[in-house]
Amino acid sequence: MDFQKYYESRKKLVNAFLEKRMEKKGISNVDDAMKYSLLAGGKRLRPILLMATAEAVGANGYDYLPMACGLEMIHTYSLIHDDLPCMDNDDYRRGRLTNHKVYGEGMAVLAGDGLLTLAFEVMLEQRNVKPSVLVEVVHETAMCAGNFGMVGGQALDLDAENRQITARELKTLHEGKTGAMFIAAVRGGAHLAGASDEQLLALTRFAELIGLAFQIQDDILDVVSTEEELGKPIGSDEKNHKSTYVTLFGLDGAKQMAEDTMKEALACLDMFGEKAEPLRQIAGMMCHRRN
Repeated sequence: MDFQKYYESRKKLVNAFLEKRMEKKGISNVDDAMKYSLLAGGKRLRPILLMATAEAVGANGYDYLPMACGLEMIHTYSLIHDDLPCMDNDDYRRGRLTNHKVYGEGMAVLAGDGLLTLAFEVMLEQRNVKPSVLVEVVHETAMCAGNFGMVGGQALDLDAENRQITARELKTLHEGKTGAMFIAAVRGGAHLAGASDEQLLALTRFAELIGLAFQIQDDILDVVSTEEELGKPIGSDEKNHKSTYVTLFGLDGAKQMAEDTMKEALACLDMFGEKAEPLRQIAGMMCHRRN
């Protein structure tokens, strides 16, 4: 398959949906701050993962754009808040000034709040899905985004600053902070497409493993990449005195761990045959990316 063409076509579709949805204005200029970060580009990994998972199960991923794009709104809100001075205090994201540097800290907080709330509005606009299935997918997404998932992981990340944590603690931290929303994307696509219990189990494990591999690669890039490649400052983990897979296992150890994790993830897709080829390609891209 021509993966680049596949990926770019879906990325274009996601961007068009987000742009169209943000044309609907609220009552204040918080919309401008929301749009600034939401439409700043990015890989659109989570929505494309949801669509590709639905296709692996046998459905049409294009049918689930509202649900997919809701995930991107949640992801973007998390980036806005993560960049704030009270969190990672970063000045650049995706090659341009972070939200609070342009709109101020208060408006950036509200922009994140607005995107998180809008995400659930958009997801519930999903049509042609049984109400019981939609409720289950939205419920799981909320769990993955909240204190049992991403927010909980962010809290553990704050608590871990300025101290050395164990490999087990680091794994738990990133299962929440990074991995939970990948699980939401993959399980969401699986549920929407009517996956069997066996398929859902394999896809859940796949999501857990690619989330881990993604984070390990993120830690590696923070050490070996350049600011131009990443579109944000490098060395932020060291600046914030954070434990990472590189600090715990060394650069070579982290690279090997990423490769081993990816191999295990790909094995989870064997039962899906050719229909899962986009998922395989996305997983490889995540593990070997340069930004």
